[in-house]
Amino acid sequence: MEDKEFMQRAIMLAKLGAGFVNPNPMVGAVIVKNGKIIGEGYHRKYGDLHAERNALGDCSEFPEGATMYVTLEPCCHYGKTPPCTEAIIESGITRVVIGTLDVNPVVAGKGAKILMEYGIKVEVGLLEKECKKLNRVFNKYMVSKRPYVVMKYAMTADGKIATVTGESKWITGDEARENVHRLRKNLSGIMVGVSTVIMDDPGLDCRLEEPAKNPVRIICDSHLRTPLTSKVVKTADEIETIIATSSCDKKKVAEYKKNGCKVINIPQAENGIDLNILMERLGEMGIDSVLLEGGGTLNYSALESKIVDEIHVHMAPKIFGGNSKSPVEGLGIENINDAIRLNPIETVWAGEDLIIENEVIY
Repeated sequence: MEDKEFMQRAIMLAKLGAGFVNPNPMVGAVIVKNGKIIGEGYHRKYGDLHAERNALGDCSEFPEGATMYVTLEPCCHYGKTPPCTEAIIESGITRVVIGTLDVNPVVAGKGAKILMEYGIKVEVGLLEKECKKLNRVFNKYMVSKRPYVVMKYAMTADGKIATVTGESKWITGDEARENVHRLRKNLSGIMVGVSTVIMDDPGLDCRLEEPAKNPVRIICDSHLRTPLTSKVVKTADEIETIIATSSCDKKKVAEYKKNGCKVINIPQAENGIDLNILMERLGEMGIDSVLLEGGGTLNYSALESKIVDEIHVHMAPKIFGGNSKSPVEGLGIENINDAIRLNPIETVWAGEDLIIENEVIY
């Protein structure tokens, strides 16, 4: 095996931490001696040991003289755990191959520098693009303190998200919907508009056979129309639920709080609450990522506000026709050159449905 293959293994390990390490980065590490893997590990859970220390603890023999492949620059500061640079130096490892440097200003090249000062050979940038992609949520949140937003919608081949009567369950099949629940597991929050709550009464929870946490539920509700009988309100004591509103109706606010909801006041914008201010508030609350599963109106507002980082399109091989709703409403554009551009990241099949993941270019 070559360097690239060992780093690919580290990336695969890092992904096992998805949904459990937020707001920390996903990190994987592999230790190789005489061409053989002697230890490996990943960051399993926020607050637990980092990947490097888990890999060292997994070693089947002394790692003296070995090479460590790690997807992200080792930390060099005391946080919930001691610095990983310290453990690497003490282990006798003589070479460290790093996928990408850490954007955290507390680290930001300092970890690599410390290792080199102790005579360890350090190489940076192996599979850098893949390692950066792994932590695009962490990277944005660390730099801007705003959540990374993934817009997701299911539509037909002719771009409809519901029938003319408003029926939308289910446009896509089981495999595509399982992909949605994995997104819910991996991201910290899930956001919808009040119209979705009124029309569909969704639970907005994560339903997977494997262990998974539920995302924080965020309801954009300018005038506090969320029904007290809705699933999101009735289960607010079990799953954290935030209602973002510009209403000052103290009586209604008290009712939601009585049911376990958290109500935050956000100024009104042209088409609802100010989504940029909402993102700032969510970031302050430690929510590093949001899955936007809104209807066409909220999707339009989110794109107009430029808060969306990715769009995941789940397209079913069906045709609805007519004037049923599209994924993005609003006034539309007059000139093709004014279109919001997307950069395709990945395209995968989920049963009969096609999932297209795109980066938004503003």
